[in-house]
Formats: sequence, C-alpha cells, structure tokens
Amino acid sequence: MNRKTSSRMTEGPIWKKIITFAIPLFLGHMFQQLYNTADSLIVGNFLGSNALAAVSSSTNLIFLMVGFFNGIAIGAGVIIGRYFGARNFKMVEKSIHTTIAFGLAAGALLTVFSVSMSPVILRFMGTPEEVLPSSITYFRIYFSGSLAFVMYNIFVGILQAVGDSRHPLMYLIISSVINVILDLLLIGVLGFGVGAAAFATVLSQMTSALLCLRHLKKAPEEFRVRIRSIRFDLPMLRQVIANGLPAGVQNSIISLANVVVQTNINHFGKVAMAGCGSYSKIEGFGFLPVTCFAMSLTTFVSQNLGAKQYERTKKGAIFGILCSITLAELMGLCIYTFSPLLISMFNQDPEVIAYGVSQARTVTLFYFLLAFSHCIAAILWGAGKSTVPMLVMMVCWCIIRVSYITIAVRLIPDIRVVFWAYPLTWTLSSIVFLTYFLKGDWMHGFEK
Repeated sequence: MNRKTSSRMTEGPIWKKIITFAIPLFLGHMFQQLYNTADSLIVGNFLGSNALAAVSSSTNLIFLMVGFFNGIAIGAGVIIGRYFGARNFKMVEKSIHTTIAFGLAAGALLTVFSVSMSPVILRFMGTPEEVLPSSITYFRIYFSGSLAFVMYNIFVGILQAVGDSRHPLMYLIISSVINVILDLLLIGVLGFGVGAAAFATVLSQMTSALLCLRHLKKAPEEFRVRIRSIRFDLPMLRQVIANGLPAGVQNSIISLANVVVQTNINHFGKVAMAGCGSYSKIEGFGFLPVTCFAMSLTTFVSQNLGAKQYERTKKGAIFGILCSITLAELMGLCIYTFSPLLISMFNQDPEVIAYGVSQARTVTLFYFLLAFSHCIAAILWGAGKSTVPMLVMMVCWCIIRVSYITIAVRLIPDIRVVFWAYPLTWTLSSIVFLTYFLKGDWMHGFEK
C-alpha cells in the first residue's frame, strides 16, 4: 500500500481533510446499507410479509450482539490514531496487533453465544409464533459468521485510524455486489428461504474482511499487520479496553433500548413489524451523514490531540458538527416527503405501508438532533472521554426511553407513542451534550 493511502489529519486545510475522509465513509456506508436493504427488498417481494417480519425483527438484536465489540474497535481506533498522530510507530504496531488478537477471541465467543441463545432471546422479545421459526433460522445463520463481522470492523477501524477511508469503500462495494447477486440467485431464482439472505450477508462480509486483511499485510511498515505478531500485549490491551469499553457498553445500551422498542412494536403484530422494519432500512440511508461525520470526527480529534494541536481540534469539531446536522436534516426532509413510495418498494400491503409511513413522519424531522448527539459522542471518543457519552446515552437513550415506553404504551395503546420515544430522547441527549461541549471540559486533560 502506498503511503498516500493513509492521511494525517494533523496537516492541511481542516474542511478538506474532514470532507475528503468523510466522502468515502459516506459512500461505503451507503453500499453497506444497500446490501442490508437488498435482503429486505428481495425477501419482502419474493417471500412475503412473514419472511420480511422475520428479517426485520432481527435487526436490533443483531446490533445488540455486534455493537459491544464495535465499540471496542472504536476505542482501539482512538488509541491507534493518537499514537499515529504522535508518530509513535512502535506503539502503533503494538496497538494494532493486540486489537486483532482481541477481535479473534471476541468473534469466537460471539458465535457460540449467539447461535446457542437465539431461540431464547427471540422468544423474550415477544416474536410472534408464525414468524419465530424464520427469525431463528435467519439469526443463527447470520451469527455463524460472527468472526467475519467482528474482524471486518477491527480491520476497518485500523485503516480509518491512520486516515485511510478509501480502501474500506472499495471492499464494501465488492461485498455489496456479491450480496445482491447471491440474494437474487438463492431467493429469486432458486427459491430458498430467509436463511439464504443471512448466508449471502455472511459470505459478502467475509470477503470484505479478507480483502482488508490482505491489504493491511502489505501496508507501510508503521502500521503493517504481521500474522506472527498477533498477540495480547497486556498494558496495551488495558488501554484499548479502557477506551473501548465505555463505547461498547454505550452501543449495547442503545441496542438494548431499541430491542425494547422492537418488542413493543412486535406486540402490534406482524404487519407492524414488516412496516417498521421497512422504514428501518430507509432510515439507514438517512443516518449516513450522521455516521460518516461522526467517524471522521473521532479520527480527526484523536490524531490532532495526539499531535497537541488543540485549536485545530476545536475548529474541526465545529465544522464536522455543522456539516452533519445540515445533511442529516436534508435527508430527513426527503424521507418524510417520499416515505409512501419508499415503503411500498418493500411490500405492497397498504397496512404495511401505513405503519412505515407513520413512523417515518414521526421521527425524520428530528434527524438533526440525532446527528448532533452522535457528533459530540464521537468527539468525546476521540478525546478519550468515552465515559461521558456512555453515561448520557445510558440515561437518555436507555433508562428514560424504556421508562417512557413502558408507562406511555399502557396509558395510550397506540404505536405512535412508541415512535415518539426517539425524538424525545434525542432532544434530551442533545441538551446535555451541548451544555458539556460549550463548557470545554473535553479538552482540559490534554491542554494540561
């Protein structure tokens, strides 16, 4: 790999560095969302609403399982980025190989747990009996590829930490094409069930993980992966876990709250599950500006704080926030306007469309709040203050969200009450994050 494929965020115009880094992330996540959406589109049109409900009901549960380890990967990326920004390449090497060793162990554990516990968890979520067998099949096949999902996120985290967002984009495009072709072949042509959709996703993710590994083995010396060097360095492992554990807990907490939301949606029946599941796939595209700028800010902040460029860090943080909230709100307006057409692409049942449109028109106008909260959380991750966003989101997005739903649905048994849980809790977290950000406490430890 040429040295130009990595990028120091510590040099050059701030706007150009952040935008250049964010565009491949945007495109990469768009393709990732495309192949996730392909499952639902093909399943919904070829296999019907029961199969679509089975795939849709697994989404939040899947993120609950994977989210914790993705958080650890974020923490590892912060450590790698900070040492890379400080040009301490010996520590970069240690952090990379320790992170990979952790990912291998975590992927193996996740496979065993998820495959064995899937029936228990899905029943606990109140999955309807007519959907349960398909949900279990999809979930088990999907998580048989846990190692591929975990290692892909680890490898991408390493590349992004050194400023390379282009190669993950290339590999996501390849895996997206593979996923769509396999979906069409296995379901559309050969007539296999929902398990085939999960199998296609696993195989495509495995391909992208192997491509990342191959690329990292040929990287420049300062961040090259050497198979023989993959081992646990205990002091480095403590650093990675100390930075990544709060982010992992945060992801799991948010996912757990969303599982509670999904459980309440399940109580309204399979049609509600299919409609809301269809909206969730569209929502993934709406969240693209949120995701790409959040990840850009984490890398930008970690590298610049490592290089002790504090004023540059502040300017980049403000620029990233403004870009994210503006684009997120534009995406929200588009989805609000075209939601009937977009939902109908997944299923033609008028009831399914009505549920999806109802959710879309409740939450999309508040995307700017979601973007703001995620950007501040990303800045704090990059600054090594990952405990703060964990606590804010644990209170606002888990405790308050779950309490609200538990009480409100009993008083008003209307699914729109469930939908309002999101904008209400996004508002609360944004107020808290704005207060903390303006105080500037997130910079103090480094400036001292």
